[in-house]
Amino acid sequence: MYNHDWMPFNRPIPDPKPEPGNNGGIHTLVQAEKLTQIAVLLPSAAFLGWLAGAWLDSKLHQSWIALAGIVFGGLSGLVYVVRLVISTSGSSQTPSTPSKSEPPDSKP
Repeated sequence: MYNHDWMPFNRPIPDPKPEPGNNGGIHTLVQAEKLTQIAVLLPSAAFLGWLAGAWLDSKLHQSWIALAGIVFGGLSGLVYVVRLVISTSGSSQTPSTPSKSEPPDSKP
């Protein structure tokens, strides 16, 4: 409809990192491994905290340290899981592309 031969055209700057293609089964296995790690980590951290607290209970002749060990193990496992999820979601996002209304390197 319109003849745009007179309009200048600048090719976009190519992306230095091309988007990774779908690796099929490997990508699915990596995601499954991360989810399994999260599912195993929380109960095992609480269990190890309970074991450490029970051992300290027997050595120090107290009765409350096992409960504190369970809470400490659960919280440390939760912190690790949150850090794992943040690092995983940060690496899977693609960088945003500049808008088409302004050039990527516009310097006044």
